[in-house]
Amino acid sequence: MAIFLIVTGVAHFVVPGYFRTLVPAWLGRAGLLVAATGAAEIVVGALVLVPASRSAGSWAAAALITGYLVSHVDALWHARADRPRKLDRPLGALARLAVNGVYIAWAVAVARYTA
Repeated sequence: MAIFLIVTGVAHFVVPGYFRTLVPAWLGRAGLLVAATGAAEIVVGALVLVPASRSAGSWAAAALITGYLVSHVDALWHARADRPRKLDRPLGALARLAVNGVYIAWAVAVARYTA
């Protein structure tokens, strides 16, 4: 989980354009949000990496990833079958939501296991 978070956090800075497409327009400041969440993922990943802070870091990961539900629910709300990107179609948006749920469950499992 730590490596996943750190790599994903770094990806926010390497390919920010992709992550900006995931930010709902009504939130605004997509660039700032992408940078902030990327930095948060790196920090949280580092917490998960260190055994002494693994439990707290995993709970922080669960909270951070839960915050992403806003993006995935918004994508589902605006999903249309005729969208060019599969992630913007109903099935793709549902998949995004489901995968996000798996990530939350993973973080909670790690937190509980290390408590």
